[in-house]
Amino acid sequence: MLRNRLLSISALAVTFVYAANGQTITAPNVPANLRVPSGHTAFLKGTAVGTQNYICLPSGSGLAWKFLAPQATVFLTFRWFGGEASQQILTHFLSPNPQEAGTPARATWQSSVDTSAVWGKKIAESSDPAYVAADAIPWFLLQAVGTQRGPMGGTILARTTYVQRVNTSGGTTPEAAARRPASCSLCRTAQNTSSTRPTPRASDFP
Repeated sequence: MLRNRLLSISALAVTFVYAANGQTITAPNVPANLRVPSGHTAFLKGTAVGTQNYICLPSGSGLAWKFLAPQATVFLTFRWFGGEASQQILTHFLSPNPQEAGTPARATWQSSVDTSAVWGKKIAESSDPAYVAADAIPWFLLQAVGTQRGPMGGTILARTTYVQRVNTSGGTTPEAAARRPASCSLCRTAQNTSSTRPTPRASDFP
């Protein structure tokens, strides 16, 4: 009997854990609106390290930083000769969902092991200060709106139903991250209004 699967990924966590490895994956402590419906089982946990990328574009009578895309690598941490080692297991980016022709690019996770992939649609978010750091991007609950097997039939991500992005660190707009006028001026005075700027972020996908 197949069970629905939950891919839970977090920003500051240091582990991606496969249930098949005999390790217990505990659902993350999240605000009520980010909880996954009953009937879904967490099967993979990892730590993402990368950037949130922003572009400086015209806005009203001036310029403003607008979100462009995430770019991150997700790692599994495991015990190795009495210590710990990390291995890349996923990449995270935006791409068109082949099951939603004509829709904007979706948040995408692709397995580095078998190239299977999942596309997610955000259905809830939280910046609750009881959970989310003041200088961090919000936590998300995303619902899978498309999945794809790898070219050799791999299914690591192909049965994913939800993704949680939690334990985030950084990743806010350049202006918010800098907390100083100089960053605002960088966008307002940019000669090339399509210039981009990445800000470091981290998150967990429990």
